Amino acid sequence: MVEIRFHGRGGQGAASACTIYADAAFRGGKSVQAFPMYGVERRGAPVQSFVRLDDSPIRARHNIYTPDHVIVLSETLMNTVDCTAGIKAGGTLTINTDKSVEQIKKERGLDGDYKIFTVNATKIAVELGLGSVTSPIVNTAMLGAAARVTGTADIKLLMECVAESAPSKPEKNAEAAKETFEAITV
Repeated sequence: MVEIRFHGRGGQGAASACTIYADAAFRGGKSVQAFPMYGVERRGAPVQSFVRLDDSPIRARHNIYTPDHVIVLSETLMNTVDCTAGIKAGGTLTINTDKSVEQIKKERGLDGDYKIFTVNATKIAVELGLGSVTSPIVNTAMLGAAARVTGTADIKLLMECVAESAPSKPEKNAEAAKETFEAITV
């Protein structure tokens, strides 16, 4: 079983991203679960959402405490939330930031037994006209990064699911997923 935890802010679309990701994995033949965990349900407050994937039926019905992979929609979340909590040894941490992996490790003191990946999903989203410079829509872009890093969803299926689920600019949202998928070196 593969477990993924997404960190976002209320209104950023972390819960929607997990649902879309699970849909793509399901279409690829996986058993899936996707569910959010809200705290103080307000715009901008930290939220977590989860995805479980397996080749056989999933019987677990609890939060994910030790994820294989963590996806962070905004580096600023790391100022208030321990996004690295519980990451399994050999797991991954993927962060939306304009900084390099080396910068992130140095600035944040990250030295766990997991791999770190960075991608500037904000830049990609803004260039594609998803949101604005001050409020970019990065959830669909980060789905491409998740697919690349985790290897658990086919990018073509993911792009289909993104295009079907995006409330506006479906082609641009799918393109954002593709661009981040291609931008990360694994």
